[in-house]
Amino acid sequence: MAQGSAPTGGPGARPGRLKVFLGAAPGVGKTYRMLDEGRRRTARGKEVVVAFAEGHHRPRTDALLEGLDVMPRATRTHRGLELTELDLDAVLERRPEAVLVDELAHTNVPGGRNAKRWQDVEELLAAGIDVVTTVNIQHLESLNDVVEKITGVRQRETVPDTFVRRAHEIELVDMPPEGLRRRMAHGNIYPPEKVDAALSHYFRIGNLTALRELALLWVAGRVDEALQSYRYEHGIGGVWETRERVVVAITGGPESEALIRRAARITARSSGGDLLAVHIARSDGLVDASPAALARQRQLVESLGGTFHSVVGDHVPTALMEFARAENATQLVIGTRVRGWLLGSLTVRGAGETIVELSGDIDVHMVTHERAKRGRVPAAPPNRLPLTRRVAGPTAGLVLPTLLTLLLRGHSGHPDLNLSTEILLFLLTVLGVACIGGVASALLAAVTASMLMNYYFVPPVGQFTLDEADNVLLIAFATVAVTVAAIVDRSLRLGRRAASAAAEAETLSSLASSILRGDKSVPALLERTRETFGMESAELSYGKGEAGYRAVPDSDTDPACETRVPIGTDSVLVLRGRRLPASEQRVLTAFAAHLTAAVERARLAEVAAEIEPVKAADRMRTALLAAVSHDLRTPLAGCWAAVSSLRSRDVDFSREDREGLLIAAEESLAKLNRLVDNLLDMSRLQAGALTLRLEPTSLAEVLPLALETLPEPAVPVVTLDLESTPQVLADAPLLERVIANLVANAVRNAPAGHPVTVSASTLAPYVEVRVIDRGPGLRSADKERAFLPFQRLSDTDNTSGLGLGLALSRGLTEAMGGTLTPEDTPGGGLTMVISLPAAPAPVTEAPA
Repeated sequence: MAQGSAPTGGPGARPGRLKVFLGAAPGVGKTYRMLDEGRRRTARGKEVVVAFAEGHHRPRTDALLEGLDVMPRATRTHRGLELTELDLDAVLERRPEAVLVDELAHTNVPGGRNAKRWQDVEELLAAGIDVVTTVNIQHLESLNDVVEKITGVRQRETVPDTFVRRAHEIELVDMPPEGLRRRMAHGNIYPPEKVDAALSHYFRIGNLTALRELALLWVAGRVDEALQSYRYEHGIGGVWETRERVVVAITGGPESEALIRRAARITARSSGGDLLAVHIARSDGLVDASPAALARQRQLVESLGGTFHSVVGDHVPTALMEFARAENATQLVIGTRVRGWLLGSLTVRGAGETIVELSGDIDVHMVTHERAKRGRVPAAPPNRLPLTRRVAGPTAGLVLPTLLTLLLRGHSGHPDLNLSTEILLFLLTVLGVACIGGVASALLAAVTASMLMNYYFVPPVGQFTLDEADNVLLIAFATVAVTVAAIVDRSLRLGRRAASAAAEAETLSSLASSILRGDKSVPALLERTRETFGMESAELSYGKGEAGYRAVPDSDTDPACETRVPIGTDSVLVLRGRRLPASEQRVLTAFAAHLTAAVERARLAEVAAEIEPVKAADRMRTALLAAVSHDLRTPLAGCWAAVSSLRSRDVDFSREDREGLLIAAEESLAKLNRLVDNLLDMSRLQAGALTLRLEPTSLAEVLPLALETLPEPAVPVVTLDLESTPQVLADAPLLERVIANLVANAVRNAPAGHPVTVSASTLAPYVEVRVIDRGPGLRSADKERAFLPFQRLSDTDNTSGLGLGLALSRGLTEAMGGTLTPEDTPGGGLTMVISLPAAPAPVTEAPA
């Protein structure tokens, strides 16, 4: 026990009960519900204390604290700051019936007994104290990486899922994303100065919807676990139809895809149903289905939102029903076939009838398909014995019993030899023949041995008779010999099939491993194919005269030893070195499928590499022509008009008029100068001649310089959170131009009385700069069109619109390794988001 801690409950003490209020995001009301739970327990006469509650200065939440027993917090000093924490020792010493602890995932200030608050809660539960706490879904350890992909923010404070799952009660605090955003906009979650940034970043509709779905699914999974545990503890074997679970049995045959799609349609009719595909494999590892077919069907199941399972079992109906009941399945989909007249006339039950008999309360769908009338006729197993053994087997069946007869006749007077011993020796001979040539040779040996024994060893010797009592032993010998020979032969054949299946599986596993390691190129796969099959050379040739790939230079190989496999529509895989048997050609087909995909990927990559420069050059030429014909017209016309007026002798301008014309000419020339600079920059960007100097750059230093280059804005520009934002990796002059262009566009579109806001936030490993206006915004269809070079949204007004500036801004941003994207401003308007890589933190050397 740690020093200073209060004693926990004794060995027989009841551990405390944990109740968790789980929310999808901050602000849904977890703390409010926790405090309300505390007030209800207090009203029932329970001793409840508030050990830690964070109200965030929300009036309705703070009001719930009135009347509750709030314990003082412990104060700790860290890096010169006074911080408060849950006083664990004080709570353990007081030992109330229940304690309220907010923010379960919180990291404690260094210096305490535990590093995490959930560890404090664990001690409270061990002491027999009930705990009511709160946590958000993004703080669960198993969902940490998923939440990071959704929101772009990695949560450093996490709680193990196992700890939360131990709770006796988990209550989901839910709120629709739209309602949560309204609470945020009304200032009920964050301070007003952080509302815009939060709504544009973490509290987006998509983020909140995804987090809400994660929370609902996690809680549903936990409820399902509790249900399965209850059914197991109470021995309930029947199906509880809480939701539809459809199990489809697949064999790997061509009809399985139709069954999978039918089962998916059945699942889709019920909201929230589950689709499970199961394949029953033999316990001896032998499968009749093609591994490639099973792989395709597995991919089909997963594409339809289901899961694939493989179950081992010798009796298919029994194994299938055991799986269905273990998964609490409500419906079972199996294929059916029409049996021939012979089987139909006999009292032979098929697997379907057996499954229906065993199904009980599970609905069984027996689905017909286009192959039903043909049934599934198993192909006759090929004779896998080599020619030498097929010849040696019958020969041994005749010769070995004869030799044994001569040997025994030569020792007929030996005292240890009797009829029983002679029968056992002949039985061993028959078994040896079975190992050499199979059951047919063993049967021939058994007949030969029986006749020789009857004639030479069974009285009356020298006659073929069955009258004597010893002949019963001879008949038993023949029966045992044939039976054992058949069993030995079957075992040998199954062993050969198992070895073949294991070799095929190992080969395909090796291929998959090489692809996962990154050997995806055509030459690598080709070399892998040549090595796997032990060939002298492997070549991929094209039918259109194109140069192909070759693993090893051609050798003088007999053309009869070539193996050709079509790859795609116009390519052929040619292996030289030896003739492949049918079993290896089946595995070679899987290699060919991977080669086909690799060839197509290589061709598409080559085409894309050839087309992209042409497309980029064409876009640039079109943009330059549009700029010359459109954007240059306005400043040239303005400058021309002002200068022509000043030179005119027909009008006597006043001093003020002349000053105004000079100012108009100057502004037009300034516009013209900026347009020419932008044109040159776009040309350099396109040609790849723009020189970049990427270095750590402070946004707080760049923004004032960008604003100085703009004319006096019609609306004020407000900056937020720039000083505390990390530096970005950028070219400072180019970043200055990007921000200046975006701010100028925002000022031009912002209505009077609504300032333009420039804020920054960290989205590791990037920093986002947001230029926010309250103008008319953009339609969804126009958001990408706005970035087309020199494209305005309206050609009726040449003094406004989105022209060259946005296209150049995006080009410069992408040249610096960032992105520029438009978003809707909550409440109306447009937000331009610049995302740039954060500069690496400086490395400080430790003092010597």
